[in-house]
Amino acid sequence: MTQTIAPRVRTLVLLILAVAGALLAGAAPVSAHAALTGSDPAQGAVVDTAPSQVSLTFSEPIAVGDDSVRVLDPKGERVDKGDPANPSGTTYSVRLVSGLPDGTYTVAYQVVSADSHPVAGAFTFSVGAPSETTVSVSAQGSDDGLVGWLYGFGRYVSYAGFVVLAGGAAFVLACWAPGARVRAVQRLVVSGWLALTAATLGLLMLRGSYTTSGKVGDVFDLELLGDVLQTKTGAALVSRLLLLAAAALFIAVLFGAYARTADAVEPERDAEDDGGGDDGGDRGGPDKRDLTFGLGLGGTVVAAGLAASWAMSEHASQGLQAGVAMPVDVVHLLAVAAWLGGLTALLVALYRAPVETPVGRDAVRRFSRLAFGSVVTLAVTGVYQSWRQLGSWSAFTDTRYGQLLLVKIALVAVMVAVAFLSRRWTRRLADARVSEAAEDAERTEAPERVEEAVRAEEAERAEATERAEEAERAEATERAEEAERAEATERAEEKQPAGTAPAEASGTSEVSEASMAIEAPKASGAEKAEAGQDSVRAAQLARQRAAAEAARRKRLRDADPNRFGLRRSVLAEAGVAVVLLAVTTVLTQTEPGRTEQDARAAAATSSSASATGQGSGAVSLTMPFDTGGKNGKGVVSIDLDPAQAGDNALHVYVEGPDGTPVDVPEVKIALTLAAQNIGPLPVAPDHVTTGHWSASRVQIPMAGDWKVEVTVRTSDIDQVTVSKNAQIG
Repeated sequence: MTQTIAPRVRTLVLLILAVAGALLAGAAPVSAHAALTGSDPAQGAVVDTAPSQVSLTFSEPIAVGDDSVRVLDPKGERVDKGDPANPSGTTYSVRLVSGLPDGTYTVAYQVVSADSHPVAGAFTFSVGAPSETTVSVSAQGSDDGLVGWLYGFGRYVSYAGFVVLAGGAAFVLACWAPGARVRAVQRLVVSGWLALTAATLGLLMLRGSYTTSGKVGDVFDLELLGDVLQTKTGAALVSRLLLLAAAALFIAVLFGAYARTADAVEPERDAEDDGGGDDGGDRGGPDKRDLTFGLGLGGTVVAAGLAASWAMSEHASQGLQAGVAMPVDVVHLLAVAAWLGGLTALLVALYRAPVETPVGRDAVRRFSRLAFGSVVTLAVTGVYQSWRQLGSWSAFTDTRYGQLLLVKIALVAVMVAVAFLSRRWTRRLADARVSEAAEDAERTEAPERVEEAVRAEEAERAEATERAEEAERAEATERAEEAERAEATERAEEKQPAGTAPAEASGTSEVSEASMAIEAPKASGAEKAEAGQDSVRAAQLARQRAAAEAARRKRLRDADPNRFGLRRSVLAEAGVAVVLLAVTTVLTQTEPGRTEQDARAAAATSSSASATGQGSGAVSLTMPFDTGGKNGKGVVSIDLDPAQAGDNALHVYVEGPDGTPVDVPEVKIALTLAAQNIGPLPVAPDHVTTGHWSASRVQIPMAGDWKVEVTVRTSDIDQVTVSKNAQIG
């Protein structure tokens, strides 16, 4: 039966892996969790005058670099200058060179969202009137190529390694203590540790290229690696490696000291004892119970730390209720590991456990209860996560995240249905007390038969030795008798006349005595050799009988239809679990439904404004100044957004004659509406970075032609006031 099952198992595993690979390969590479929700100028807008900067607003904080935002003219030449700035909230801006001609300009951005995923995109705006451009607006992200695929595969392997490591160890401690002595289970847990460690190291090396250039050659760039170590994701990966070192110590104790205290076969409880066996087969003394408690507590802490390395750097760390979402995410990951990892360990135990250490009915029941608790935990935490990431029922069908979530829910439902079948096979498992007693008797008879064969061999050896000693004693007696007869004959000859007959008799006796003395050792050696051969044959026969007995018991165990049905149902569960894990990995790389819908709404608003020709409404003013002192010349630019009555955001930029940003001791703004005798209204902007000041919630009471005055002081005594009019409203 085993020879028939093995090819089917291999075929099914290959099909499952192929489906998982297809899911991973089909995952959209640019599936970040921060989205562009607005820009100034807006996407597709046509503005009358060239802006002095371009601002981008995202759905969450992002990380920007030197070339994160680029603005290209119709010929493809860069017209931005300086590094991107973060004047407020989730809005990021980059300065533009002055005197831009009319035409269509392209804005390309490539940043990293707060939950560690790269974000790339592009859009256009026009000055004066649209024109032809040589720049393509389709921005290719750094995660599109080979590096992006490797990074996604590494994430899948890391999730799988964690599930197998944590879930396999939990299965041994909570469900099946004798499994600590099973070589196949040991290899499974160690393989999970190796997979998670290798994947973490790979992700750490790939991270720099994944979030910047996307080139394979940059994977080994030490400068990029140093930059990664300073980010939240880099710190999480390093923390994971440190926790894996502690996990290695945990594994050594689990399969070392703990395995030596575990019984080879756990005692089963009565079928009616529904609550029996909750101790995982741990019926040892206080020392063993203390060791089990210590391993359980330490393993839980290490597993929770590993889960937190994901929760603190990805989805849960950003958005609504991050303080609640992160611990909920940790619990969710631990429940996944206990269910799917324990299921994998059970599958290995059912197929690979030796006859001497079978996985019993009680172990399967304990895992069934553990899996049920995990599913309940997954349902509760999953509902909360779904609400947080979707925000509305329509997001289930209108967003890619919601559609993938529906697929995940369907797979979980299939797994629960198959698990129900497994519980039925467990209840019907032929493991009654009579069969248990018979199996126990068989297990004890095999060593007794071997011991009996050894005793028989020793008895035969002793008997052969005794026969040899008896032969030697008989031979000695015979020689003594011959000597007595010879002596008697001699005495008779002394009494009688000399003759030939006695002499002949004496000669014959001496020849017979010599031949017997030669043949006796030969007989003794042959008997000893024959006894040695008999003992070797007896030992070989005992080993053959023991092997035949083990094979017979394995055939009987595999022939049990209930156990065979349990194997098949658990294998089906594991197959669905592999696909479920692949879908989960893709889901973590997909933009949440709430963010996607917000981005769509922002894009629709921008398109509507562009279609009506209103643009963004922002006003940009550029005024040269000269204070008359040393380094007193330059250009000051004012951006007022949205340039409407009410709250406005104001930005001030000061540049030297060569166009580089410069700092000055003081900048003051005053707004005056002479027609209504309003003002001057003073504005005191805050210094943001070199050559950049900003002020938020600048109140402009009404629309009109406002005079904007800027006072620039370049030294203690050198200052000048320049002004321009701007139409507000």
